[in-house]
Amino acid sequence: MYDKILVPLDGSKLAECVFPHIEKIAGDCGVKEVILFRVCEAPSILSDYPENTPTSWEEHVEELTSSSQQQCSLYLKDAEKRLKDSGLNNIRLEATLGDPATEIVEYASTNGIDLIIMASHGRSGPSRWAYGSIADKVFRSTCVPVLMVRAPGCATALA
Repeated sequence: MYDKILVPLDGSKLAECVFPHIEKIAGDCGVKEVILFRVCEAPSILSDYPENTPTSWEEHVEELTSSSQQQCSLYLKDAEKRLKDSGLNNIRLEATLGDPATEIVEYASTNGIDLIIMASHGRSGPSRWAYGSIADKVFRSTCVPVLMVRAPGCATALA
């Protein structure tokens, strides 16, 4: 039923509350591939680039972007190790820069994803309004089924 599962992670312990669900679903459903996916903010690059610098503007931007992407990927290697230690071996890592909700939805729609499993941080009220909800944006913007796992300790509220 599920060949490819996308697991967006933001680097937080709360996001990792999905791991037991991934292990169970991937193990019981014969999933072919679990993609651990992280989206990081693009680096802010100052526009007042000094003229006497040995690299061109394009090279400078490429170096900063590449460095940011590598840093973004480091966390995924640790997450992969923990899942492999629990017996899950069909894992692929993907990291990119940009807006998290947009990148998750785009990746899912262009890569044949069958299921997205992600944590909801359980924000409500003013904090949800102020910070937004990536999980909610993904849920409302994709045609791919989404399993949202509530973070431990979340408070329930109708609002």
